[in-house]
Amino acid sequence: MSIPEHIEGSIDCEVLEHVLLISINRPAKRNGFTPKMFRELAEAYTRLDDDPALRVGVLHAIGEHFTAGLDLPTIAPLMRRGEKAIPFGLVEPTDLGTPGYRRRTKPMLVAVKGITYTLGIELMLAADIVVAADNCRFSQLEVKRGIMATGGATLRMAERAGLGNALLHLLTGDEFGSAEALRLNFVQKVVSAGRELEEALRLAQAIAAQAPLAVVATRRSALKAVEHGPLVAMQEFIDVQRRLSHSEDAAEGVRSFIERRPARFSGS
Repeated sequence: MSIPEHIEGSIDCEVLEHVLLISINRPAKRNGFTPKMFRELAEAYTRLDDDPALRVGVLHAIGEHFTAGLDLPTIAPLMRRGEKAIPFGLVEPTDLGTPGYRRRTKPMLVAVKGITYTLGIELMLAADIVVAADNCRFSQLEVKRGIMATGGATLRMAERAGLGNALLHLLTGDEFGSAEALRLNFVQKVVSAGRELEEALRLAQAIAAQAPLAVVATRRSALKAVEHGPLVAMQEFIDVQRRLSHSEDAAEGVRSFIERRPARFSGS
């Protein structure tokens, strides 16, 4: 049964075993983000982190397009006042470490398709793994609207693709396709249009089948290496491994190896 579209859009959630499927739902407006949608997206990301039964998130969109980005008439007043649409204390979907907001700890996958502009690119760059349909149209076009990308594009595009490649697209606001996004490491997989959500869910379920504490620690280590350097990340190796080795999941990993069967992890 389809969920009706709210005039201001909505972010809808569905639990699929250990996976939280998060849907952007405003297709009549190409899923342009309103303040209401920003708040609900942060609430969904917070739900993922706070529910111990949930292990992985998957973000996708209803309709033909991922998102055209910001609904500027509704967002511009907040920009002029220097305000954010997300209440303090929630997980920040762009994962910038902004004071007053939490950072996500569990894996997030994103399935993109069709028009994926501005905020759409920033949400996928803030995630962990991105599956793109081969019909994607990407553009970081803030310079064409007299503003700057502040959801992480200026940071993460350069980190993924190098400064020159990042500025090529940031300063022209041009439109590029899935093949270019793959070349620049903005996405990890490109599939036929219509298969992007299926593939993202397949990967999410594969991640959800692993030991949750080990998944969270592994993601955190990789992120720390990118943001603070490998020497900083390495300093935690021994302590983290000691903590993980005392978990019930580590004991189950050994048992499953000896018994030659798939492990059944509990997250403890």
